[in-house]
Amino acid sequence: MDSMNSNAVLKQISGGLIVSVQADAGEPLGRPEILAALAQACIQGGAVGIRACQPQNLAAIRRAVVVPVIGLIKRHSAESAVYITPTLSDCLAVADTGCEIIALDATPRARPDGEQLSEIVRQMRRLRSVLLMADVATLQEGRRAAELGFDLISTTLAGYTDENSRFIEYEPDYQLVIDLVRELGMRVPIIAEGRIWQPESARRLLDSGAYAVVVGSAITRPTVITRRFLQALSR
Repeated sequence: MDSMNSNAVLKQISGGLIVSVQADAGEPLGRPEILAALAQACIQGGAVGIRACQPQNLAAIRRAVVVPVIGLIKRHSAESAVYITPTLSDCLAVADTGCEIIALDATPRARPDGEQLSEIVRQMRRLRSVLLMADVATLQEGRRAAELGFDLISTTLAGYTDENSRFIEYEPDYQLVIDLVRELGMRVPIIAEGRIWQPESARRLLDSGAYAVVVGSAITRPTVITRRFLQALSR
């Protein structure tokens, strides 16, 4: 993606709400046409971008909306804990759906087949014109992502790896966002994502310097939302 198009995409999402439109296997909403309709509904509500996964869903959503789409592939394997777009072939498959941004795990954990993050980034720069977003869990991982030349850094994995055990259910990692913005925010846009359940939390993250916020389950996962209500009712 040339610098003019890259800047246009980044400008579109600046200061806005990106909605993650995903469904786990077996969920009734987990069909491309339904997820595309959900994405359209979120855009009607004012979302500036969509985050989604799996090529068939990404292709349907890309056809349905005109805002930037952050694409990824979730691939679970016994050999690696990395499951967000873990390989170069996964990155290429996402790029081929037309997504402007590809999100991938940027933690130091071993990847399938021994692939290296630095080589994936190098090859993607050579083979495709897309923005790359690093999903990280720690400040150190954010530093390395900036060094590798990622276009955006997201706190997606905060609290979900051994490297960052700070996990409060239904609460984002405010401190990680603050630290990333303070150290890297002038070089790389910092995207706040993960356990954002309240509009006030999203506002607080933007006030902390986040470039944009990504909200998923609180908006597009009725199964998860229902379970949360039932948890409260059973207490």
